[in-house]
Amino acid sequence: QVELVESGGGLVQAGGFLRLSCVAYTRTFNNYAMGWFRQAPGKEREFVAAIDWNGGRTMYDDSVKGRFTISRNNAQNTVFLQMGSLRPEDTAVYYCARRREIITPTMPLSADATEYDYWGQGTQVTVSA
Repeated sequence: QVELVESGGGLVQAGGFLRLSCVAYTRTFNNYAMGWFRQAPGKEREFVAAIDWNGGRTMYDDSVKGRFTISRNNAQNTVFLQMGSLRPEDTAVYYCARRREIITPTMPLSADATEYDYWGQGTQVTVSA
């Protein structure tokens, strides 16, 4: 069983910064790619960013590219999402998730939520105008 626990959400003004953390309670964190997704009220869950097992590769949705940075610390079983230049449209519940399968260096990172098996409970991010 894998438990993911997000933290770091809150209320911030437009243009501000937040850093989200996701701690994975599992012995095999180092083996798996991880992702961040978000869901705004009345909208579908959408991909934000993904990172491979050692942080060597990352991928971002175009809406956050250049503003958000995903990273991980395998010694701490933690994946981070550094968010900057926040906009009201970034308001959502943010979830971290573990990729279902162990990917090789030749396999692409994924923005498809169905390819992730374990999810955290989410952390609310609210950006005021």
